[in-house]
Amino acid sequence: MTVLPDEVTTDQLYRRMRHLMGKAVADFGMIQEGDRVAVAVSGGKDSYTMLLLLEELRRRAPVSFELIALNIDSGYPGYRTDVIEGFLRERGTAYRMVPTEHYAIIQEKRRPGSSFCSICARLKRGTLYSVARELGCNKLALGHHRDDFIETLLLNQFFVGSLKAMSASMLADDGVTTVIRPLVYVAESDIISYSRQASLPVVCCCCPVCGKADMQRKRMKNLLKELEKDIPHIRNSLLKSLSNVHPRHLLDGRLKTATPISAPDPVPGDLSGKQDRNILP
Repeated sequence: MTVLPDEVTTDQLYRRMRHLMGKAVADFGMIQEGDRVAVAVSGGKDSYTMLLLLEELRRRAPVSFELIALNIDSGYPGYRTDVIEGFLRERGTAYRMVPTEHYAIIQEKRRPGSSFCSICARLKRGTLYSVARELGCNKLALGHHRDDFIETLLLNQFFVGSLKAMSASMLADDGVTTVIRPLVYVAESDIISYSRQASLPVVCCCCPVCGKADMQRKRMKNLLKELEKDIPHIRNSLLKSLSNVHPRHLLDGRLKTATPISAPDPVPGDLSGKQDRNILP
């Protein structure tokens, strides 16, 4: 195969993503000796890529841990669970396919004008937690990547008035399962390129409102693309901001401290100093 100068091969993409996932797992202490990790596999590019990278990490890691793929079928017409199961079986991956009546429940219970996505997400997340516990898994891996974190940060600031995104590793509301997001440093563009080059059997979720209810997130994607033309490192800079928080320079009274302020903290990119070039990852 002839590779053009600017073309990144499948192997190069894989190695880059593997490195970034390994760094994230180490930075946030996501996986320890003896962990049993349920890997949420929806049939999308993100979850397939996460599973493949975690399998590789398991083979190379100095600690021993288990993986089991977990698919939740919400009952949407046309959702090809057979394709997903075939992929998992062919790889020899331990897995559990879980059929549900979520679609029927949403149709029955959803109030007119209320969000389709929010109730669907709650039902699916609740099922993931309960089945993970049933399987004896103490960790649940979700396929949110770098761009999901950034877009969620912007969505909350623009539309909710809240300064938050997602956590790379946190104890879930059930008080038992720790949710981890190993793709936090991995760019969506790399996942898209890899899934195409590797011919991953991507399956549509077949949600009847998919693509309509997510217009605000698409607006954030388009905004970032425009800003990126003038600020090439904007995505990594925004991601870094999530781990470089200065509570004293925010307005939330709950963050106030009695410690006297002797001097202001330096602000990356501030006109009074040199621009910060230490951009993650």
